[in-house]
Amino acid sequence: MQVGIHKPHFGGVHNLQVERYEAILNYNNIDCIRLDANLPDFWEKIAGLDLFIFHWGHFDDPRQLAGAIMPVIEFEMQIKCFPDWATSWHFDDKIKQFYLLKQHGFPIVDSYIFWEKDDAYKWMETADLPTVFKLKGGAGSSNVILVKNRSTARRLINKMFGSGVKSGRINDRESLHIKFINPYKKLRKFAGNIKRKIKGEFEQYFWQIDKNYVLFQKYLPDNIFDTRVTVIGNRAFAFRRFNRDNDFRASGSGKINYNTNEIDMRTVKMAFDISKKLKFQSMAYDFLYNKKNEPEICEISYTYLDSAIYNCAGFWDFELNWHKGNFWPQYCILADALGEKDLKQPEMQD
Repeated sequence: MQVGIHKPHFGGVHNLQVERYEAILNYNNIDCIRLDANLPDFWEKIAGLDLFIFHWGHFDDPRQLAGAIMPVIEFEMQIKCFPDWATSWHFDDKIKQFYLLKQHGFPIVDSYIFWEKDDAYKWMETADLPTVFKLKGGAGSSNVILVKNRSTARRLINKMFGSGVKSGRINDRESLHIKFINPYKKLRKFAGNIKRKIKGEFEQYFWQIDKNYVLFQKYLPDNIFDTRVTVIGNRAFAFRRFNRDNDFRASGSGKINYNTNEIDMRTVKMAFDISKKLKFQSMAYDFLYNKKNEPEICEISYTYLDSAIYNCAGFWDFELNWHKGNFWPQYCILADALGEKDLKQPEMQD
């Protein structure tokens, strides 16, 4: 048995993700090789694999590469992949996620998506405010604005059907209630942005422009946290993330509560139902509550911070039985993909 893992982009947490896969495989004496699509022997090495892993994320470069090689490896070469097509074709695209879940009748927060400027204008004239503007991509609450008035909405529509917007370039002040801005902090941020601009880091990570569409999502007030449920095979890990200070957004706040007694089991059951129906290998679901106190899905993602999963006290199975223990998602993914029920998990740093 041999597993191939594509090299990570940009290092950091992406490199840690790969190293944890490798540590588990080495611990279980399963042959593992790193691959690089830039090298001439890439396709030759791919041909002998039992499993190919390319844990690509939000940045434009790996997204572009994954779109080019993953369908060929999975469908033409018939090699098992993680993530596979069913799990990843809608990744980091809230429009695709909305269309997919809505078509299957799953409760996703109402979204208003327009591909023509005039239609967006017409809707905005009578739309309920506030509403949430989003780019289709983005993580950690980036690219999200709470729109409180129609003039702001019109400016956003004009921008999206004009020059467009790069990911990470949205001024999110509209989403925050700020009474005082520390001028020194603002200056440091400005200097840091200039430094990154000189180095080309913004362009390195995100260079595609979002334009000629606009996405608004219904604002669900009075949610002071969201519920993150991550399903990997027959396992559901869950925790609550509380909002940032003076903000309506929870993603990326770092304020995680792991108390399993506080988890709404409706969200766990719903996440299981969706993953089973749509054949997802791994999926994180973010739930908010509507005015009837019913959970609705805000967005989904096949990839996430692995340490947050490991820090859960255990997981629920399909029958909602509780299994105690700390598990790395890489371990769960490998056990499922390789069909190795006796796979062992080594000690690894959080």
